[in-house]
Amino acid sequence: MRVNILSLLLLLGAHAGLTLGQAWPFGPFVTSGRWIHNSQGKNVTYAGANWPGAADVMIPEGLQYASITSIVSGIKSLGLNVIRLTFAIEMIDDIYDNGGDKTLLVAFQKALGTANGLKVYNQVLAKNPSFNATTTRVQVYDAVAAECLKQQIYVHLDNHMSKGGWCCSTDDGNSWFGDTYFDVTKWKRGLNYMATRGAKWGNMMSIGLRNELRQPSNNAAVSATYNWETWYTNVVAAAKGVNAANPNTLIFLSGLGFDTTLAPLTTGANLGSGTVFRKSDFTFANKLVLEIHNYQNSATSCSSITSGLYTDGFNALDTTNSAIKNVFPVVMTEFGYDQTDTSYTGVYATCLRSYLPAQKAGWMLWALGGSYYIRSGTQDFDETWGLYNHDWSAWRNSNSLSAIKSMAAATLA
Repeated sequence: MRVNILSLLLLLGAHAGLTLGQAWPFGPFVTSGRWIHNSQGKNVTYAGANWPGAADVMIPEGLQYASITSIVSGIKSLGLNVIRLTFAIEMIDDIYDNGGDKTLLVAFQKALGTANGLKVYNQVLAKNPSFNATTTRVQVYDAVAAECLKQQIYVHLDNHMSKGGWCCSTDDGNSWFGDTYFDVTKWKRGLNYMATRGAKWGNMMSIGLRNELRQPSNNAAVSATYNWETWYTNVVAAAKGVNAANPNTLIFLSGLGFDTTLAPLTTGANLGSGTVFRKSDFTFANKLVLEIHNYQNSATSCSSITSGLYTDGFNALDTTNSAIKNVFPVVMTEFGYDQTDTSYTGVYATCLRSYLPAQKAGWMLWALGGSYYIRSGTQDFDETWGLYNHDWSAWRNSNSLSAIKSMAAATLA
């Protein structure tokens, strides 16, 4: 399907004397100051949701309950324009080092056991009959992207983990550069592989280098290197590799503390040993975006949330403050709250639903789906923060959903 769609676009473009940049998704995107622009020079703001795929099975969740087509149709119905599609480096390691990517049956049986793995695999094939015994994990990513292209949804790839599993903790071996499973060389290789593959999709507009960098609590040697100077060394090198692999994609930079702060990047502060982050150091500075997460669900004051967000990275949007040395677009790639109760009426949820559209800042809610194949050892784990219900057949909370739809409309207005 992907090849046919792209071929059709190329054929139509050639017939009309157009380039792909003059048809949806009007890429590639570039940044200009605090804005993301498409090929027409128009502002682009993300409003979307996270579709996890980096856990034990290492394919996008929910396919035993629903087809890719129906899931993407649901995303479209909410007025959202992007998915944050997460992946694990382990999947790419298998391709390079372990005889090739795993088929779906092998992946499910490894994660869920022989009997349950076969059961869920058969359910996936029943809901998604284009898959078969030879379909591999990365081919599922191809299929998700193809359906998103068909329905005009952008894809933002995110490297969530190195070893596939539930994220995130300080003792999971995925925390920081050089941690137990965080092989920096393989990380860069995996990013480059997905950036190159995503270039063929037609709607992979951006990629996040790493989700929620954090200080490991069970690896003293690695913990000692947890600082901005180490961040700079590794992230800049990875960004250069991704840009070489796919010059068209935007590159999202995440910060420290589970990606809750980017403070020294915006002010040009000393990162250590005199190292300073400067946009001018990059030949592809017009491809860089900052991302930040926020889960202050217990906050009692919206002003405390927004003031903290400003100093932690949203000041990169402020073109009037002379103290801000590096102006960037900023996207909140994760925030979320319980969808089973009235959390959507609380201070935290209402604050971000107001603040982010007012800033014309992009966002991606955690999470889209109502369950996981397996999470932290529990199979068919219920995601109470998911927009979909457990079996992905309907929305979990209609009142909360209306608020999200209004937020998307205000963001994209």
